[in-house]
Amino acid sequence: MSYPDPRYLGETGEVSAWFRPASHEPELKIGRMTAASYLATGESTGGKFGLYRWDMAPGVPGAAPHFHRTISESFFILSGTVGLFDGETWTEATSGDYLYVPEGGLHGFRNASSEPASMLILFAPGAPREGYFEGLADRAMGRREFTPEEFREFCDAHDNYWV
Repeated sequence: MSYPDPRYLGETGEVSAWFRPASHEPELKIGRMTAASYLATGESTGGKFGLYRWDMAPGVPGAAPHFHRTISESFFILSGTVGLFDGETWTEATSGDYLYVPEGGLHGFRNASSEPASMLILFAPGAPREGYFEGLADRAMGRREFTPEEFREFCDAHDNYWV
C-alpha cells in the first residue's frame, strides 16, 4: 500500500487547521440519555470522514444490529462500558477498546451498564450523518412520528439497514 495522490500541491503549507475545545457543548441532546458532539462532519472534512463523540447515560439501548452500504464505521471507547456487536458476538468494551466495521459489516452498540459511557464514532468517507442523528432524536423525543414505511425510507436515505 502506498500514500494517496497529493491533495495539497503548495510548497509552504497553509494555515487551515481548526480547534474545538473540550468545553464545547454537544450539538445534539436526546433528553437526559444521549449527547452527540459533531467533532468533524463530512462537510467540514470535504467528505473524507465524520467524527462524533457519543455520550450515553446508563441503560441506553443504542443501535440494534444494522449495516451500511456506503460507509465504514469505527468505534473507540473513551470511558465506561459499551456493548459492541461485531456481527456475531456482543463484547463489553471498555476504555481504549476499538471496533472497525467495513461497508456491509453487521454491527450495533449499547450501554447496558449502570454507569455512563462515552465513545468516538468515525465514519469514512464522511457522510451527512447529522440528519440521521437528528431525525432519530426527533423520533425519540416525540417531535416526529414515522409510519413503518416512512421510517424505512428515512433509514434507506441515510444508508442504515436494520436486520
